[in-house]
Amino acid sequence: MMAGESEAVGAFERLGLTSYEAKVFIALQRLGSGTARDVARVADVPRSQVYSVAESLEDRGLLEVQQSTPIRYRPVGIEEARETLRARFESEQERAFEYVEGVREESDTEERQEDIWTVRGRDRIDDRVFDVLSGADERVVFGVRRADQLAGEIGGVLEELAAEGVEVTVISRSSAIRDRVEEFDGVATIPPADDRADDEVSGRIVIVDDDSVLLSVVDADGGETAIWSAGSLFASVLIRLVEANTEAPMG
Repeated sequence: MMAGESEAVGAFERLGLTSYEAKVFIALQRLGSGTARDVARVADVPRSQVYSVAESLEDRGLLEVQQSTPIRYRPVGIEEARETLRARFESEQERAFEYVEGVREESDTEERQEDIWTVRGRDRIDDRVFDVLSGADERVVFGVRRADQLAGEIGGVLEELAAEGVEVTVISRSSAIRDRVEEFDGVATIPPADDRADDEVSGRIVIVDDDSVLLSVVDADGGETAIWSAGSLFASVLIRLVEANTEAPMG
């Protein structure tokens, strides 16, 4: 089997077909139509298996059977097959996530687990910051030491929250960062109460509604690691500790 075909078989398997189903379907596309003997000759599938595999493909709507002697098989067109597999994938996806949503709703009625989560890497931390900020209703405190930690779309998100009536405060010892934040409509900025100029480790602090908190540190190589928690006792304790050390506004 050629490398390209091997990759195609793997792709069809990820779409829900078995290896034999993928091989028979590809063989029939190559043949146009054929008997079990023809398919077995082209595909790496035993002839004895072709019949049951073809029956399965027929059930999936991917081939047609001609009741002749011997029986002949013909694949459906490429676009029809594409739409059939897409519809099946979407149906299975809906079924799977419908179940997961039900399980999630059941778990929400039980005692919540008190968790602190760890996230590593700038991009993943950015994504988590967006997620935490998206839950803001009343206030956001965003502490930042380096300009790149306020880069991208984060500034725009803070500005959007302020426009929606959320009290947004950015804390930074960097005058350049504070000058930049002052350009954001409705976003307040203040220096930290304890100006530790030698601090090269702290990264970002995000506090949302006294409910969610994210803290990050930066290592010597510039890699960022964060911990975060939401809706937990840990989150409320961390927020109190952070605010006690930063004198962040209580809103």
